[in-house]
Amino acid sequence: DPNEDTEWNDILRHFGILPPKEKLKDEIEEMVLHLQKEAEKPYERMTLEELKEAEDDFDEADRKAIEKYRQQRLQEWKCLQRRQKYGELREICGEQYVKEVTNAPEDVWVIIHLYRSSMPMCLLVNEHLSLLARKFPEVKFLKAIVNSCIQNYHDRCLPTILVYKTGEIKGRFIGVAECGGIYLKVEELEWKLAEVGAIETDLEENPKKDIINMMTLAAQNVSAHENTNTKSSDVMKPHIT
Repeated sequence: DPNEDTEWNDILRHFGILPPKEKLKDEIEEMVLHLQKEAEKPYERMTLEELKEAEDDFDEADRKAIEKYRQQRLQEWKCLQRRQKYGELREICGEQYVKEVTNAPEDVWVIIHLYRSSMPMCLLVNEHLSLLARKFPEVKFLKAIVNSCIQNYHDRCLPTILVYKTGEIKGRFIGVAECGGIYLKVEELEWKLAEVGAIETDLEENPKKDIINMMTLAAQNVSAHENTNTKSSDVMKPHIT
């Protein structure tokens, strides 16, 4: 066996009679991993605290690279913290409105639902917003009983969903129809909020597109039918001279 480890085979390999012995696959993989570790900078495996402690152990070139790497890690950490800041539909009262909504951080979208617990549509919207709050934790989702914010608010205007950014209203959905109707699905509400820019949805098209198309077609058919009836009536009218 030319691959067998014997003194005779070693002599034959020395004189070129046998080809060099092939390295085993695991030995090659071990060498590759070793080379990768050597190429990897030691500070790339460190936490931010470890980087600060070991800063004096690196040369000037490494210190510049470390500072750049530290800033990158810090930015990633801040982004992660911000994205995981909310994640739930939280209840507030009217006294908290300015602090939680109007004075929210400028880079945060705020979605607040003014509701009445006795209205089924409001409860449905709260359920959907709870799901969306978990899906989009970087967005602040709030709800408030309408009487704590606005006195004598008409029931026909509920549910009311207001979308804020930098203290200004960027979108509003007032009443059952604007909020999507009594059969509203969570995907439809997600699309509405994405259209005003509050969330970045992964939906590729409006979930209600087919229904909208059917309604448009039905309206066109009714209009065409009315035009036909009008023309028929005009033909049947007596001509008075």
